[in-house]
Amino acid sequence: MGRVFFQRTHQTESRHQLTLSHVESIAKQKFSESIGEYLLYMYQMEDLIRSYQFNLPEIRHYVVSHYPISDEEKEKTMEWFADLCLQMKAENIEQNGHLSTVQKHVDQLADLHWRLLKSDREYFDLYQHAKPHVINLVLGAGSADPGHEIQVCVHAVYGLLLCRLHGKQVPESIIEATAHFGKVLQYLDKAYIR
Repeated sequence: MGRVFFQRTHQTESRHQLTLSHVESIAKQKFSESIGEYLLYMYQMEDLIRSYQFNLPEIRHYVVSHYPISDEEKEKTMEWFADLCLQMKAENIEQNGHLSTVQKHVDQLADLHWRLLKSDREYFDLYQHAKPHVINLVLGAGSADPGHEIQVCVHAVYGLLLCRLHGKQVPESIIEATAHFGKVLQYLDKAYIR
């Protein structure tokens, strides 16, 4: 069940959304279907922009030009990337961190997490399997601030996704931890009000 959380979904853009850019429509679709997948997608977009050092011509040449979409949609996609770049610079997250519009949802999931721990026995029991792994990652962060429990879960799942995308070996302990984190995030997703 935890693996389902971060499996890639391959769905095509609907034609009634031509006013949105290609990547923006994917983000909106992911948001409506799974807040966790939306967060991972937006983290990828932030890191993509960072990897090209906010160089929009390179993003156009090496990324957007290869999308199987019309030239008009490519222009809208570039506008979306340009807006993200401006937002990231305005929020001083060029090196790390997440857009406030994205982080807001992680924080809302954390608020939901804390409420469910007090009111939902099934969720409480589910989280007890993830909690030791959260504690291990928090302790492993040393003096760095890893954020709240849900931030730790999202970052761990995203880290696993990146490792797999880059073909890196992942310790079994991390795979086990992210499986539990995925279950927690799936449960929260079902209770999350968009």
